[in-house]
Amino acid sequence: MASLGKCAMRIVNHHFLINTLQSEKLVIINSSVKRFDQNIRWLKTQTVDDSLIEEASANAAEDGEDESVARLEEEIQKKRNKSRLQPHHRNLLHGNLPYPEPMAWFHDTVKYKRKMYGNYGMSTGYLPGIMWPTKADLEEMKEYESVAHPDTIHELIRKAKEKRKQEEDAMKAREDDVLKKYMKLEQWKNDVKNNAAKKLAAAAAAKAKKDRLVEEVRRHFGFKIDPRDERFKELLEKKEKEERKKAKEAKRKARQELVMVKMEQLRISEDEKGTETIDDTSQKQ
Repeated sequence: MASLGKCAMRIVNHHFLINTLQSEKLVIINSSVKRFDQNIRWLKTQTVDDSLIEEASANAAEDGEDESVARLEEEIQKKRNKSRLQPHHRNLLHGNLPYPEPMAWFHDTVKYKRKMYGNYGMSTGYLPGIMWPTKADLEEMKEYESVAHPDTIHELIRKAKEKRKQEEDAMKAREDDVLKKYMKLEQWKNDVKNNAAKKLAAAAAAKAKKDRLVEEVRRHFGFKIDPRDERFKELLEKKEKEERKKAKEAKRKARQELVMVKMEQLRISEDEKGTETIDDTSQKQ
């Protein structure tokens, strides 16, 4: 029922619109007839052909009918538009020029016209020549290019080649460095293994030394004693000091022996130089 009511309202509105337009059409036709009647009264004073008067009346009636039909069609299109979009938005939706007439100051600028011509072509009504830059634009472009890109084509090519050569040299140096390091990889692995083995050996030696000192302390007491006992700790600390003292003394003796060896080598080398000097003197004599 609601849909039938809506259809009935649409039909009533349509008939009302048609009646209104017909009344406007009659008013336009009456005004045109009155105007031509005045012209006819004026022409009665002159010798005028009746065919001209009839032709003018027919043209006026046709113009009035065409205008009324155009207005009717425009009103119908407005009624049919249910999108509630703005005219420029609806034009964009249908792929038409947004503003057939300029509505803002920038609509008359060359940049806007070029953009519209690029999007909508000849339908804009703009001449294609607007797409080409003017002499002032060309001079401005030349000035910008001279400041932003002062180098010539040959200089740009030369700089590009130099940059590419530098990148290639840097890449080659990087590859050579990686290759050298790769050649030393096995050596580094062996060094890591040897260092790990040395650390393990040092830890094992320290543990063996600790065990040996603990065993010596237990033998000193002659019975099994708790390592947390103060007597055990004191004697163990005394043994460790003696061991450190012995190790220090051994290092001192080793350094002395090394110094003696170096002094002996130095004395031997000086004796050899003295012997060579004596031999040279005797040979000269």
